[in-house]
Amino acid sequence: MNTHLLTAALDAAERGWHVFPLRPGAKPPALHGEQSCRRTGDCTTGHRKWEQRATTDPDRIRQAWAAGPFNIGIATGPSGLVVVDLDLPKSNSSADTPSGVTTFKALCERTGQAAPSTYRVRTASGGEHLYFTAPSGVRLANSAGRLGSLVDTRAWGGYVVATGSIVHDSTYNVVDPAPVVQLPAWLLDALKPAQRTAQPLRLAIPKHGSRAADTALAREAAAIKAAEEGRREAQLFQSARSLGRFVAWGDIPRHVVEEAFQSAGESTGLPASQCRSTLRSALNWSIRTCRPRQTT
Repeated sequence: MNTHLLTAALDAAERGWHVFPLRPGAKPPALHGEQSCRRTGDCTTGHRKWEQRATTDPDRIRQAWAAGPFNIGIATGPSGLVVVDLDLPKSNSSADTPSGVTTFKALCERTGQAAPSTYRVRTASGGEHLYFTAPSGVRLANSAGRLGSLVDTRAWGGYVVATGSIVHDSTYNVVDPAPVVQLPAWLLDALKPAQRTAQPLRLAIPKHGSRAADTALAREAAAIKAAEEGRREAQLFQSARSLGRFVAWGDIPRHVVEEAFQSAGESTGLPASQCRSTLRSALNWSIRTCRPRQTT
């Protein structure tokens, strides 16, 4: 047993943070997926994903880490955390691309706010994680680039790699052991999901395609809007893939699908940039792999 990793997992749980094992030396969860789930143990009543299985129970943690030198994941939502992830530019980025740390400092200066003093972790890549207590009464989801380039956040539906974990021979280390402070109001305002209308949103679906394409577009747009939190991006992806064939067949213009689904996605609180990226990827795949229309 790797006592260092076990101790780090227990220390995190002592703080009230819900942990689960990650693959040794890596970041992905070391748990079975839904396709291979045998519906036994924790999954007897249905497959339980990493966010549901994350725990603060010392006995369960000891049992899990007795099986191998797992890295440690902290499920931020159940742990009552919002973590700001300040990343470094990728190797293929231009030389003048600022790091997430630089971008976040500039954001603080631009908004007239002091850089928050809170629990801070240096990641294996050299970036930083800033830990904050999640606000009460607001359920924040992950964000990507909403605060700035290379500045992401992890909340419900997300996790971070905990201190003590080792990736690419580099260890996640605490660089500021300050107490975890409440998420500042100005950051909360920037991360709050868009206000949803009190009345059911009525999406105006333009009639630019065949009757079947228009019907499918309206149905899938409604499905995106109705998707539960944690499933919204997946539904957007699935719906875009479903409509791609109509675009490929020439039944409906691509921009009509993109505009309708972008509006539906943003109405659920998904960031605009995330919607655009998801739609582009899903539609490109669907159009590229679409089979010719079957004729009778």
